Amino acid sequence: MNLILWRHADAENRLPDEARQLTPKGRKQAKKMAEWLSSRLPAEYRVLVSPAARARETAAALTDQVAIERSVSTSATPQAVLKVAGWPDGDGTVIVVGHQPTLGAAAALALTGEAAAWSLKKGAIWWLVRDGDDVQVRAVLSPAVL
Repeated sequence: MNLILWRHADAENRLPDEARQLTPKGRKQAKKMAEWLSSRLPAEYRVLVSPAARARETAAALTDQVAIERSVSTSATPQAVLKVAGWPDGDGTVIVVGHQPTLGAAAALALTGEAAAWSLKKGAIWWLVRDGDDVQVRAVLSPAVL
């Protein structure tokens, strides 16, 4: 299984929180990461997205074929994120577009068995791979290096 945890790109600071949209910088970040991902993803993959506008806009830079998932929303837990993605026993490639601190904690939980305060920068990804009992980090990448 491939699990890609993708934090939404840079967004406006305003209320209501769920309606915050990407800034021009955020749209550039999302586009850069989507271009990088699209050249490396298999033909088939699923995208699970928080209902928040900024997460939906980030995912839209990659595809319009997404599933809006409340279990990856701003109030999600790392356990819920991994469960809805099917980690660790699922198959295929799943991209989860969501929020910090949940995605950082989900990466820690997937790799160590315990949720911890790991950081994902805005627009960044953690790409994890599980093959049998072997878990690998394929990439940890922020748009700033692309």
